[in-house]
Amino acid sequence: MRTKVTINNTELQVAPINFGGNVFGWTLDEQQSFAILDAFTAAGFNFIDTADTYSWWVNGTGGQSETIIGTWLNTRKNRDQVVIATKVGSHTAEHPYDLSRSHILKSVDASLKRLQTDYIDLYYTHFDDEKTPIEETLAAYDQIIKAGKVRYIAASNVSPPRIQKSMELAEKNNLPRYVALQPYYNLINRKTFEQDYAPLVEQYNFSVFTYFSLESGFLTGKYRTEADFGKTTRGEGIKKYFDARGKAILTALDKVAAKHSTTPTTVSLAWLLAKPLVTAPIVSARTTEQLTSLIKAPELKLDMEDMELLDNVSNLEEAGV
Repeated sequence: MRTKVTINNTELQVAPINFGGNVFGWTLDEQQSFAILDAFTAAGFNFIDTADTYSWWVNGTGGQSETIIGTWLNTRKNRDQVVIATKVGSHTAEHPYDLSRSHILKSVDASLKRLQTDYIDLYYTHFDDEKTPIEETLAAYDQIIKAGKVRYIAASNVSPPRIQKSMELAEKNNLPRYVALQPYYNLINRKTFEQDYAPLVEQYNFSVFTYFSLESGFLTGKYRTEADFGKTTRGEGIKKYFDARGKAILTALDKVAAKHSTTPTTVSLAWLLAKPLVTAPIVSARTTEQLTSLIKAPELKLDMEDMELLDNVSNLEEAGV
């Protein structure tokens, strides 16, 4: 039985690894997705993250990930055993970022249909369009919560000032409040979260679910030479991290992994989980072997020496910042 944590300001209880569904319908077909979801839940985990626009870069519109998850939920008859998070507001080839009332009302119904469920546990503002009045967005969320379509709302790619304003308006006008934050945060990219978002997390008691928790695979240790970055679809995008700082982080991960007879992947996630503000990192896997490294992270307790080594080596000036 996995130890679960309660998402702050909610009744939702989740095991502390959040599976990222962006791979469903992109790098994994339906059969492969089912196998990973089965293995993830069999290991005692219950938190699945997706978005209405995954994977729009494949077909222009998205929807594949929610569709696969919905078919899996319907086949396995386990909706009440899992916590489903999805998102609204991102762009596709067909429309720009959009948090208008009409877009939210249309999108939530489309997500529910694809997910084959009556309700969404956690509904994120995926990206802020920065032009729709915040009151309009929150009022739309209020409408779909009262209709029973959504239980709680959260924020992902929203600027600190807009989050602050959202929380103030929610309080003033008795509108729904964000309960969680999904920020970009990992060992190699620390500055923005720690400087700009952490104060809001503490002020509003947000739960935190980090995305790019393994920096597109860089923190798994699979990129060891310049040539390695040309072997994967994401390699070129993260090659910039293979500088003195990035190599030092990989060396530190290797050292801690060897000490605990585990992998750099597990250590990277255990470092996140050791941070008091982090609730559950979001991670994806394409194989059961990769999944094993992810689900071992909550069991690995890094000691003070480990944390100091990783904190110090990653606290240098960040690449590209």
